[in-house]
Amino acid sequence: MGHIKIAFWGALALLAALWLLADPLALQPAGFFALRGSMVQLSGVLAMGCMSLAMILALRPRWPERWLGGLDKMYRLHKWLGIGGLVLAVTHWLWSQGPKWAVGFGWLERPARGARPAVDGALQQLLMTYRGTAEGVGEWAFYATVLLIVVALVRWIPYRLFYKTHRLIAVAYLALVFHAVVLTQFGYWATPLGVLMAGMLAWGTVAAVLVLFRRIGAGRKVEGRISNLHYYPELRVLEGEIDIPEGWPGHKAGQFAFLSGDPSDGPHPYTIASAWDPAEHRLTFITKELGDFTRTLRAKRYVGEPVTVEGPYGCLTFADDCPRQIWVGGGIGITPFIARMKQIARERQVKPDPSRPREIHLFHPTADYSDEAIAKLRADAGAAGVHLHVLHDKRDGRLTGERIRAAVPGWREASLWFCGPAGFGEALRRDFARQGLKVAKRFHQELFAMR
Repeated sequence: MGHIKIAFWGALALLAALWLLADPLALQPAGFFALRGSMVQLSGVLAMGCMSLAMILALRPRWPERWLGGLDKMYRLHKWLGIGGLVLAVTHWLWSQGPKWAVGFGWLERPARGARPAVDGALQQLLMTYRGTAEGVGEWAFYATVLLIVVALVRWIPYRLFYKTHRLIAVAYLALVFHAVVLTQFGYWATPLGVLMAGMLAWGTVAAVLVLFRRIGAGRKVEGRISNLHYYPELRVLEGEIDIPEGWPGHKAGQFAFLSGDPSDGPHPYTIASAWDPAEHRLTFITKELGDFTRTLRAKRYVGEPVTVEGPYGCLTFADDCPRQIWVGGGIGITPFIARMKQIARERQVKPDPSRPREIHLFHPTADYSDEAIAKLRADAGAAGVHLHVLHDKRDGRLTGERIRAAVPGWREASLWFCGPAGFGEALRRDFARQGLKVAKRFHQELFAMR
């Protein structure tokens, strides 16, 4: 979470500082309407900065993934940039429209309009001719953006509607780029702020075009077919196996991929529940019926169905030098740990290590219980030499940090890897932090959510 905050607030601080450098007298205005002009420019710069960065991150670029700690963290940043862009756009709109309303109600007196400064350059003159159009386009694009971002943020709106409408933000963004280019104070473009804004708007424009043409992650997609499906009724879980004859680069245990079958459904992220073996070229995915989309999977998927797999993504890869690890897989969050156990078991078969193996404890709290699924989990844990602790909520009660520490006496030298409900993970993080664990370095949590 630290890098997400640094990136978000750092970007806003940088843009604000460059704006002040470009217009050092902006905060010493001669009257309210001069202040209003400065605030319209500042809020517009910050809003377009947030929207541009959010649009760029929508492409799922590789370069910031590791620094942020995975694509799940990148999407969290994308979400907060969207929220920040929304708040700043509303602020920009209020600074622009509010004084006009106040003048109409007689609360403010419109200042006398002096002569416009002379326009020397042909480019500036060209931009001036489009001011009225840019204002109208920007206002309607603002209304569309507010509506689309609200649809993206409100969870009770079905995912299918979110997926179909979210791409339209790219259209609204392109309209706002035109609005920004025309109405940004012309003198800014020759300053470091202008150079940065020009680069962000250009990059964001390219990203918007790629989004509209469905080219996100195009270089990381391979084709496969569903080779096997198995349903666990007690868990409401569907396990699927996908055969990928060629193209998959391999993955690390704990990573995930986007799957898409029916084009109308769009890609969905799923943690890979298997280790990669080029000789078998198959991936296993486990899906629980949790939302409006996943409840339909059992009826829609079939053996032999062609699917597209995009990835791999993610940094929950169990890489550290701690002498022991504690894994917590809550509910369907068990999937990355299954993949890791299969990888360890394969490594032990291929190249046995005579040295003392790393001590690993896996805690699997679950509200639903399947003897068949737990038997498979115990077999995987046994083959990998992992200490398995299964806690059925109705029988064993809830898992707490205290119970983990009681079961793992050497927890102070361990790293903790969590995948499951976000609130549960955050509660464990706070609990272990209070007990002295260096959670910034040793607590690893996946935060993935599509909205």
